[in-house]
Amino acid sequence: MIDLFSGLDAWVLVSLLLALAFVLAFEFINGFHDTANAVATVIYTKAMPPHLAVFFSGVFNFLGVLLGGVGVAYAIVHLLPVELLINVNTGHGLAMVFSLLAAAITWNLGTWYFGIPASSSHTLIGSILGVGLANALINDIPLADGVNWQKAIDIGASLVFSPMAGFLIAALVLIGLKWWRPLSKMHKTPEQRRKIDDKKHPPFWNRLVLVISAMAVSFVHGSNDGQKGIGLIMLVLIGIVPAQFVLDLTSTTYQIERTRDATLHLSQFYTRNSDSLGEFLALGKSVEGDLPEKFRCNPQQTEPTINALLDTLKGVADYHSLPSERRIEVRRYLLCLDDTAKKVGKLPGLAAREKDDLNKLRKDLTATTEYAPFWVILAVALALGLGTMVGWKRVVLTIGEKIGKQGMTYAQGMSAQITTACMIGAANIFSLPVSTTHVLSSGVAGTMVANKSGLQGGTVRNILLAWVLTLPATVALSAGLFWLASKALGS
Repeated sequence: MIDLFSGLDAWVLVSLLLALAFVLAFEFINGFHDTANAVATVIYTKAMPPHLAVFFSGVFNFLGVLLGGVGVAYAIVHLLPVELLINVNTGHGLAMVFSLLAAAITWNLGTWYFGIPASSSHTLIGSILGVGLANALINDIPLADGVNWQKAIDIGASLVFSPMAGFLIAALVLIGLKWWRPLSKMHKTPEQRRKIDDKKHPPFWNRLVLVISAMAVSFVHGSNDGQKGIGLIMLVLIGIVPAQFVLDLTSTTYQIERTRDATLHLSQFYTRNSDSLGEFLALGKSVEGDLPEKFRCNPQQTEPTINALLDTLKGVADYHSLPSERRIEVRRYLLCLDDTAKKVGKLPGLAAREKDDLNKLRKDLTATTEYAPFWVILAVALALGLGTMVGWKRVVLTIGEKIGKQGMTYAQGMSAQITTACMIGAANIFSLPVSTTHVLSSGVAGTMVANKSGLQGGTVRNILLAWVLTLPATVALSAGLFWLASKALGS
C-alpha cells in the first residue's frame, strides 16, 4: 500500500485521499443506514439488547465483506460502458467518482434522517447510471451506448424481483408456521408476551432463530453491500492512479500465462467458428490500428487486439516488468476482448457447448483485471462494520411497528429474516446486487398481510415513494454534478 503514495503529485495525492475518504464515508453511512434492516426484528422483539445486537451485526457485516469475494463489486462497476472504463484519465476519474459519491451520500443521508428504509443499492446504481448518461451527452455518444444497458437490465430485474419474492416467500413461511404450530407462543407480539405471560423475551427457540437469522442477514448484507464499496474504490484507484491498479500487480507467472493462453484460445475459438462469426469480427481482413482513436471497442478490430495483447505479454512473468503505459494498454485490450466475447455469446448460431467455452475463456481473460487488494477489502469491511454500530434507532421503529397496523410477532420476524438471508445469499452466488432494505421491509409487509394484520398506508406509501424516486433522483443529481465537474476540469 505504501507504493500507492510514491511519486504522486501533491494535488493527485490529495484528490486520491479525498476520494477514498468519500467511498469509506459512503460505506459508513451505508452501515448505519441499513443496520436496522438486520437488527430491527431482534431489537423490537427483545431477542437481543440493542447494544449487543448492533455490535454483533457490525461484526458479521465485517466478516461478510472479508469473505464475500468481488463478483458483486464488478457487477456494479460494469454498469458503466466498457468505453468509459478503458478511458483512464486522472481528471476524468475524479469527476466521475466525486459526482456519483456525492449524489449517493446526499440521498442516503436524507432518507436516513427521515427514517425511510430506502435502498443504498438503488442509490449507488442510480448515481452510476447518471454519470454514464452525462458522459454520453458531454462526448456526443448515443445514449444507447452511454450505459451498459444489458447489465443495467439484469440488475434492475433483480432489484424489482427480489422485493416481490421477499413479500411472497415470507408470507408463505408465516402461513406454514401458523399451520404447523397454530397455538405456539411465537405468534404473539412482544406486548402480548409481556401482558399475558409476564415475560420480556421471546421463547427460547424463537429467540435463538431470531438471533441466528439476524446475524445471517448481517453477514449477507456485508457480502453484498460491502462489495459495492470495493467496486467504488477500484474505480477510484484505476481512475486516479491507473499505473498501479489497472492490473493485479501481485499476479503470479502462472496467472499471467493463463491470461495469455486464454487470449490464444480465444483466437482459436474465433477461427473455429469463422463461418458464423467471420463477418461480425471481420476475420482475415485488414483493419487499421489495434483500437479506435477514442477508445471505443470495435468487434471488427478483435484480431489486431488479440495480436497486440499476445505480443505485449510475450515473455512477461511479472506485471511489474511492464511500463505503466503498457499496463494500461493490456487492461484496455483485455476489457475490449471481453466485451466483444460477451457480444459474440449472444449471437445466434453458436452451439450451447461453444457458448459455455466462451464464458470460461472470459473468466480467464479478466482474472487479473477484476480483483481487489486485501487492504481495500479490509478498509471497506471496517467502514461498514463501524457504521453498522450507530444510527439504528430511526428505522427500527418503522420496521417493527409502522409497516403493519399491529406490532410484529416473533413468527413474523423469523419469517422475514430467514427469507431475507436466503434471498441475498442466493443473489451473492449469481453476483447480483440486491437491496437488503427492500427485501426485508417487503418480507415484513408480506407477513403482515398473511397474518391479516393489515398495512399502514402512510408508511408503505413512503417506502414505495422512496423506491420509485431513488433512481431518477440520483441519476439526475449525479449527472448534474458530473456535468459541472467535467466543465470545471475542461474535459
